Amino acid sequence: MARRFPLAGLLRLRHAEQDRAAASLATANDRAREAADARIAARRTLQDSGTAMPIEDAATLSAVAAARAATRGMLRELDAVVEHRRADVDRAQGEYNTARRSALGLEKLEEQHTVRTTAEALRTEQNALDEIAARSRTEGGTR
Repeated sequence: MARRFPLAGLLRLRHAEQDRAAASLATANDRAREAADARIAARRTLQDSGTAMPIEDAATLSAVAAARAATRGMLRELDAVVEHRRADVDRAQGEYNTARRSALGLEKLEEQHTVRTTAEALRTEQNALDEIAARSRTEGGTR
């Protein structure tokens, strides 16, 4: 019977940590993508606001200027959000890489364990077959 990998429980834990880090990375990427999309939409709004309506009086000009200023302010805030979300992605990527490295080391140990136990089992089986063959030769020669 093949021996069980003694660090199997730790390997399961490392895989769970890796899965959790992968989920965090995916979430961070989604949030960064959403922030970038909002930023692009705000830029379009800013570009479109200057050509959308004809300015006929001072009140309209003031309203357009206020809208553009508000959009610029929102764009600056979105730039900050995008940078913050990119930092979150970088941090999540680092956590995933660390978790993956931890799991990978244990996976290599498990693979070596499997190779050793398989070789041991095959050697045991071959010894048994050799013993059976030797017995049948000696029993066949004494008759």
